[in-house]
Amino acid sequence: MSDKTDLLAIGHTAFDYIIQVGEFPQPNSSTAIKRMRTFFGGAAANVAVVASTLGLKSSLVSAVGGEFIGSDYDNKLKTLGIDTESRIVIEDEKTPTAFVFTDSSKDQISYFYWGAAAHFEKSEPPKKAIQKVEAVHLATGDPGFNRRSGQVAHESGKLISFDPGQDLHMYSKEELEEVLKICDILFGNHHEIGRILKTLSMDIDELRKFGPKIVVTTYGKDGSMICTDKKIKVDAILQNTPDPTGAGDSYRAGFLNAYLRGEDLEMCGKFASSVASFIVEAEGCQTNVPDFEMATERMNEMWK
Repeated sequence: MSDKTDLLAIGHTAFDYIIQVGEFPQPNSSTAIKRMRTFFGGAAANVAVVASTLGLKSSLVSAVGGEFIGSDYDNKLKTLGIDTESRIVIEDEKTPTAFVFTDSSKDQISYFYWGAAAHFEKSEPPKKAIQKVEAVHLATGDPGFNRRSGQVAHESGKLISFDPGQDLHMYSKEELEEVLKICDILFGNHHEIGRILKTLSMDIDELRKFGPKIVVTTYGKDGSMICTDKKIKVDAILQNTPDPTGAGDSYRAGFLNAYLRGEDLEMCGKFASSVASFIVEAEGCQTNVPDFEMATERMNEMWK
């Protein structure tokens, strides 16, 4: 890796309300909330925070509200050395906010208030931030902004990873095709990858010929599958999992850390799995982020 910034994450920075319930209510009914806490989140910010803690020089482009500037969250990003110079600040709006409900079966339902992030739609891609980095990660966010940013990154010869996440439903077939065509690595859970394949009427091999040479599918406690010319199965490191929120984002950050260090794909998956195992041990996406040594030690213990 050069003196440049290693990784730029583009997409949401958000405040997360993590809410535990026994079961989800039916329409026109209610349920008791067992526990509610507020955390720092947003998929792009999660990736940047975890990547930075693992040792990558990271930058972040998000749209935030005026109240974000000088907040504890803003100060955390500064402390970690994350470059936010190119962020979009909408003074009279609120920072995006997620309400994530998890039931006793660990299933989740999320509500997301876009707030300032609605301004992504008409914003110019962050060309200056893109030029400074080795790799660009397109996380949850506005499909048009991601597509435009991805195009700039592609024309600049950057490594591009893409994880539409829970915003996948916002992409038209054409927008999805345009981003997939230019990305190198596609991340998604098995529901999302399945939906992408169905939308494009392709199988994994056809998708890889179309765009991303590497397709990484996560299966929660059942690990992950890395598809290239061969399929590489990586187990999850099963630890205490009070809250699965943020596991996917941390897996992506861990994978990209190893990939940018030149590790082979199986090692990328194992390191990513180790990183994610720390996140699920505590509530919140950024509460229990390991450093490089901690993640490496746990990985080595799992795969001796």
